[in-house]
Amino acid sequence: QVQLVESGGGLVQPGGSLRLSCAASGSGFISYTMGWYRQAPGKQRELVATITSGGSTNYALSVKGRFTISRDNAKKTVYLQMNSLKPEDTAVYYCNSRLIAYVYWGQGTQVTVSS
Repeated sequence: QVQLVESGGGLVQPGGSLRLSCAASGSGFISYTMGWYRQAPGKQRELVATITSGGSTNYALSVKGRFTISRDNAKKTVYLQMNSLKPEDTAVYYCNSRLIAYVYWGQGTQVTVSS
């Protein structure tokens, strides 16, 4: 069993930056592929970025070059550094962990990009 707790969301102006954190509890963190997803009002949840146990990363085209996902296995934490934020990045951001059939979600953190 893995529990995920996100933090770092908030209100930011267009062009600004935020860093999201996701702290995991439970065993096996180092083996999990970790990811960030987001869901805007009235839209489906979508992939933002993932990072494997080996450190390979994958990004949605809409955030590539602006967002960076990273992980600290010693702290059991995954991060999402978000730069050059746009109003269309406004959403609830969810942390996700995945290992074979085991999938866990955090409760989400709100990110609002507005002037």
